[in-house]
Amino acid sequence: MTATGSRTVEVTLSGMRIRPSVIEAPVGTVLTLRVTNADAQRHDLRLATGERTPMLAPGQSVTLKTAPLGEPVDGWCTVAGHRAAGMTMRLVPTGTVTASRPQPGTGHDGHGTTAGEPARLDLAAPMSPGWKPYDATLRPAPGGTEHHVEIRADDTLVQEVAPGVRQRVWTFNGTMPGPVLRGEVGDVFVVTFVNGATMGHGIDFHAGATAPDGPMRTIQPGERLTYRFRADFAGAWLYHCSTMPMTQHIANGMYGAVIIDPPDLPKVDREYLLVQGELYLGDPGGQPQVAKIRQGDPDGWMFNGTAAGYDHAPLRAEAGERVRIWAVAAGPNSGTALHVVGVPFDTVYQEGAYRLRAKDPGGAQVLGLAPAQGGFVELVFPEKGTYPVVDHTMRQAEAGAHGLFEVTGR
Repeated sequence: MTATGSRTVEVTLSGMRIRPSVIEAPVGTVLTLRVTNADAQRHDLRLATGERTPMLAPGQSVTLKTAPLGEPVDGWCTVAGHRAAGMTMRLVPTGTVTASRPQPGTGHDGHGTTAGEPARLDLAAPMSPGWKPYDATLRPAPGGTEHHVEIRADDTLVQEVAPGVRQRVWTFNGTMPGPVLRGEVGDVFVVTFVNGATMGHGIDFHAGATAPDGPMRTIQPGERLTYRFRADFAGAWLYHCSTMPMTQHIANGMYGAVIIDPPDLPKVDREYLLVQGELYLGDPGGQPQVAKIRQGDPDGWMFNGTAAGYDHAPLRAEAGERVRIWAVAAGPNSGTALHVVGVPFDTVYQEGAYRLRAKDPGGAQVLGLAPAQGGFVELVFPEKGTYPVVDHTMRQAEAGAHGLFEVTGR
């Protein structure tokens, strides 16, 4: 603040957000807002006190001068639907009782929103320094017919689940989703399940056929069990925590994928795996979060544990390559309608069967999966460019089930 009680603030309009969303200044300060539309569509900014910018074209900037701050002042974009989508801000005189409004997912210890306050993820904001995406590259089956793995439960980790939003999560082997198991039909998996968490957990592999009484039982902290199953059927299978209430354990991150290759699966140039899950902000198991889980009202949706993560770390391919995208819908309550903008699928494999092959005359636009279902699609990117990969359930895409392929080459 200068000696004259004025201050200039850079304000950016983009990604259905106004940044900064809260501007604090001492009572009596006159703010000059330098408002820039950094988006690809038109926006404006209107304040509740009546000041407003004109409608701004992409790249356009104007200044907006406020009256001396006395009470909190709300601001928003007036384009139809934009305010409801999250294009809001607040000017707050310091020293008032509303001087700081909590931001979603950034409360104490990175936990979720204040009870009763709707979460608003800023998916276009940058990821935190040091963030690394879950590696979506699917590697070939390791060979051999028996696979020994250890899976360890943990319910104390903190992970960035959306840009700038850190949340305590429950995980297998420290990642959300957990480690990928891959093999061929007839392979045997011997899983040593270790509970390194603070509460009881279990594990359920959909890829196997076994009575759940023993291997899927809940074990207590410090205990372990051996889970052995034979993969008699090809497919993209879900595994998840088997402890009740399962909605909470799955919603907080305890899920992963088992990929069992169909016989004679052709080689492709690249393979990726997207496990879609719901995001519920808040203390895991806390009443506000549990209420949202019961209502099936997530704060967002994620590919591989981060909402819009692959917008910030795009997946790679080259023009002319054949790319296979495996997908599993972890839920717990919603599925997916997986779609790549700009490229039809020429191969669709869903729930253990081909729905479409490359030699067929038809094509497909969506891989539709209910909760706990899986499959894959194949496509060939025709030319270089940026191709979004989304859940075509638009509410879910716009709340984080969205990523990008960056395609290089001709």
